[in-house]
This record gives sequence, C-alpha cells and structure tokens, in this order.
Amino acid sequence: MRATFKIEYHTRWGESLSLLISDRKYPMRWNEGNVWTVTLPTVKSGDLADYSYLLMEDGLVRRTEWKHHSARPEAGARDVTLNDSWIDCPIPGCLFPREHQAALFDRPGFRGAGTAVPVFALRSRDDFGIGEFRDLKLLVDWAASTGQCVIQLLPVNDTTRKGGWDDSYPYSPVSSFALNPLYIHLQDLGIREDASFKKLQSELNALPELDYPRVFKAKMEYVHKAYTARGAKDLSSAAFKKFYKENISWLGEYAEFCARRDGLESDYYAWMQYHLDRQLSEVVAYARGKGVHLKGDLPIGVSGDSAEAYWHPELFNLDCSAGAPPDFFSEDGQNWGFPTYNWEAMASDDYAWWKARLRKMSAYFDAFRIDHILGFFRIWEIPSEFTSGRYGHFNPALPYPKETIDSIGLPLDGLFVEDRRAPGYYHPLISPDTGSLEPGQKEAFDRLHTDFFYHRNNEFWRRNAERKIPELLGATGMLACGEDLGMVPDCVPEVMDREKILSLEMAQMDKGRPWPYLSICATSSHDMETVRMQHSRDCDGADAEPWECRNVLWDHLKSDSMLAIFPLQDWMSLDRNVRRKDFQAERINYPADPHNHWKYRMHLTLEELGKASELRVQVEGLVRDSGRYVAAE
Repeated sequence: MRATFKIEYHTRWGESLSLLISDRKYPMRWNEGNVWTVTLPTVKSGDLADYSYLLMEDGLVRRTEWKHHSARPEAGARDVTLNDSWIDCPIPGCLFPREHQAALFDRPGFRGAGTAVPVFALRSRDDFGIGEFRDLKLLVDWAASTGQCVIQLLPVNDTTRKGGWDDSYPYSPVSSFALNPLYIHLQDLGIREDASFKKLQSELNALPELDYPRVFKAKMEYVHKAYTARGAKDLSSAAFKKFYKENISWLGEYAEFCARRDGLESDYYAWMQYHLDRQLSEVVAYARGKGVHLKGDLPIGVSGDSAEAYWHPELFNLDCSAGAPPDFFSEDGQNWGFPTYNWEAMASDDYAWWKARLRKMSAYFDAFRIDHILGFFRIWEIPSEFTSGRYGHFNPALPYPKETIDSIGLPLDGLFVEDRRAPGYYHPLISPDTGSLEPGQKEAFDRLHTDFFYHRNNEFWRRNAERKIPELLGATGMLACGEDLGMVPDCVPEVMDREKILSLEMAQMDKGRPWPYLSICATSSHDMETVRMQHSRDCDGADAEPWECRNVLWDHLKSDSMLAIFPLQDWMSLDRNVRRKDFQAERINYPADPHNHWKYRMHLTLEELGKASELRVQVEGLVRDSGRYVAAE
C-alpha cells in the first residue's frame, strides 16, 4: 500500500525529521505549519505496527520518541495517511529518553539491587555438571525473597567449536543469536533418569569445578539421543514452525554453519535452539512474574570463526583482531582474538544486523551490559601478524602523516605503527621504546603521545559513537548499561549521559568523581577479585570477616547509584556458615590469560542457598535498609 506520514514538529535551524520504519530511515519534508511529511509508495501492513520519528541534525539522531507508533489500516486499503503527534515521556521526573520494557526502571528515583553470576556457575540437584537455564528459577526465588530485582548473567550465546576448554570462553560466540546448548535441561527433552544417567549426573555434579570437556561430551550425547527419538515430531509441530519463522533471519544460516562444521544435519541445530528458547523463555516469564529482571551481557565482538563471519564477512575486518591496550588488568594488553567490525558496511542498512541482535536479546533480558562500550567509539585493533596488545592501535583514529613526524625530528621505529588502511600515516605505540631518544625528542614525543590518546581524537570518536548508539538503543526497550572502565576518553561520559546509559562504578577503579545516579555500582566483576580476595591481597593474606564484607557491601548499597549489583560470591561472604572456605577459588576469570578455563561453580546448591535463612535475613536487611527493596509481585 501507499502510506503518507505526517507529524507537526517545531524544529530549529539545521534540524530535520526522519521516519524510522522497518529499520530504515526516510528523510521527511517540511511544510507550512511546521508539518513534516514523507510518502512511501510501498509499505506492508505489518510494517505500520512499529514505526517512529527521529529528530536529526547533521546526519545524527538528536532526539527519539518515548515509544513507537502503531497503526492498523483497514483491510484492503491501498492508500493511507497517518496524522501523528510526537510521543513524549508521560512520567514527571523520569530521566530517560525512551520507555523501558521493565516499567520499574522508569520510576523517578528508583534504586534497586541485584546479583551477578554466570549460568555455568549455578549448581542444583537436577542439573548435569553445569548450570542450566532452568536453575535460574531457584535463583529468582532467592533474589525475590530478599527484595532484589535484577539477576545479571554473562553472555549465554553458543560458543561451541570442538567441545574443549577454549569453548568455555563466553565472550567468543560462534553466533550472536543462538543460545549455548550446554544450558539445556536434558530431562525436559524426555531423557529418562535411569541408573546410568543418575550415576553420571552424580559424578559430574559432585565435581567442585566445571569439567567443561567432559560435560560437553556427556550432554551432547544425550541431546542427540533425544533428537533421534523426538526430533521428527518436534520439527513438524506448529510451535517449531512458528519459532523458525520468527527467527528465520539467522536460524537457517546458523544451523547450516554448524552442520557443515560437524557433519550433521542442520535440522538438529535448529531443533536444539527451539528447545533452548522454550526453556529460557519459561524462566524469563517466571522471573518477570516475581518482579525480577534478567540483565544480559552483550559481547563487544564476534569470533572470526562464527556463523556471522562465515556468511557475512563483509561486516568484519578479518585481517586483525580486537583487544585492549596495556592497563590495570594486563601489562601486555589483551588480544581477544576476534575481528573488528566494518562499521561502514553495517551503516549501509542502518545497522540492521545490530538491531536484530539486540531485539533477540530483548526477548530474554530487560537490561543489558554493553561489554567494552568504548568499542562503539573506537576499538583497539591488533594486526593479525601480532599477538601482543602492545602493537595495536585505535580504529578509527586520526593518525599522523609521516611528514608531521619527520618535522619534529622523531624516528618511526619503536615509537609508531603504520595504519594498514592508510599507508604513510602512523599511530603512536601505546607502550613506546623511548630509551634511545634525546631529551628534546622524548619531550616532543611525550607531548604528541598525550595529545593523540587524550585530545586529538576526542571529537572524532564522539561523533563516531553518536552515529550508532542512538539508533541501536532505539531498537529495544532494554535498560542500557555500559562497561566504561579503562582508558576512557572525555567524550565517552558525555555520550553516555546524553543517551542515559548507566555507567559502571567500582571502588578499585575510581574515576575521580562521586558515583552518579545513572550508574551501576559493583564490588567486583568476573574479571576481578572478590571482596574477600581483595581483602586478602591488602591484608597479608588474611580472610575478611563477615562484618568487614558487610561494610563493603553497605558502602555500595547506600550510594546514589540506581543499581547495586554484586557477585553471588560477595553476597554469600556475609554468612560464615554459607561462604566458601577456599575463597581463592572464587575468581571466575584472569583477563591476562587468553586461555583461561571458565570453570567456577557454586560450592553449594541453589536449594541449599534457598534454605540459608540467616543469609537471607542479612541480605534482605541490607537491601531494605538501603532503600533498594522491591517487593516480589
């Protein structure tokens, strides 16, 4: 059908309006009376169910509506005109520019508390050597009983390659859409709990840590057995066909990618994703029904051996890898081993791939952590011929031409690296070798080095982020939280504040200012030491007493931060009878080790956690006294 869109909006000089529909922007034309219009010659009826207007300036999105419009034209209509009004936030005092799918986040002054834990770390009587989506119900019960409203997870995407330890790395997905098959609950697939099943289940569940290769082998054998028994029936069901249709944009490619990798039929992988979706969706509905919201984790990268890189290599720079410069975590920097994004190619269809990725997340999560949000401004890019993060450079950036470097009398060797996409232009090394420089040369290089990393690129990086972030955030109603630690340019907090993205605040990585309301404060993360480990490091190996841990948690809970989310290990440290004796075994990841085995598991079951009444009373008391208590629905 032909559709004309009209909306009255008073713009200033340089501003204009665009229509956003089906993930594409259409510039609108100004008319007398400040009415903006655009006519699309061909529009599907279903497209009108979700569209919105954007205020544009200099090619950037400057303002979005509070929520999207939805229209239902009469059946058979060939020409429709939609007269709309701009949708503003109806909540007095609300700070956010867009409506969230979890209404409590939009309450003025809302403050809440939560728990962070990887799914693989959960332990229950019914799992199979690794945490499963189904286990989250028990954690939801515990969180709701203490007044918490958020459970934060690590990425839950499929990381399967060969079933070895490298697959345990949750930030190296082979699909940005598919769920990890290891989180499936076998009994829900019809697997009988016979003697051999119970024997192996008991052995795997008794292990103090996750034995990833062994669990993978055992679970996948049972999963394939279930597929052989019931796959044909499930694949012919109306429910599976509905799931496949709703996920057609990625599911077929992913299933075929896995089939070529493993030499099995593609239907097997689509069938697994169908059951994983059912199991996780059931948990999500259960959690929301109790007033608990899941917070997901969006990895900044996608692996070079992923389904996306296989089918859509034009979206990635496959001749380099992303990482981080030398910092608090690693003196040599980090090489994450996945390619950087070709943002120019992604912009050609208004970031449709990113929007689809975020929408898939929003089916399960009401909030999400943007892993390394700095990557939307610039990424630390390491040419494929290097492994050390020391030899990377920021992309995009404004490197210096050789003539500029020559004019101040500096050599290239040991100080600069050439931009592989712009020959003759050079980036200063983050860790240069200045030992052979004359005093005047060293002073000149230090000035140039400081200018490059903290001033020269700031405006460039700001505009780079502003091209992407508003469009991506408008694709869903998830609360956006940014991991903004490390070498942070001045432009990052400016953009985060404009878009109302919550910052991450940690005492160990002080930013030199009070923690703002629009933030998440945390005692630790999966990359860092727990509270007890931090205390031990600072106090000659001594363990922290429960009251000392309580003081640390209270300092965070009483802060202005909108959310206070702590690792489960730190919550459990409050109770001497519940906490793990060997607190040095509670760390999840060592960022400096690219081959870290992600094997941490709870030392007690979730059933036991639920019965730990003294701990529950302590947690509930802290949450309630800090004004963060949210009553279970």
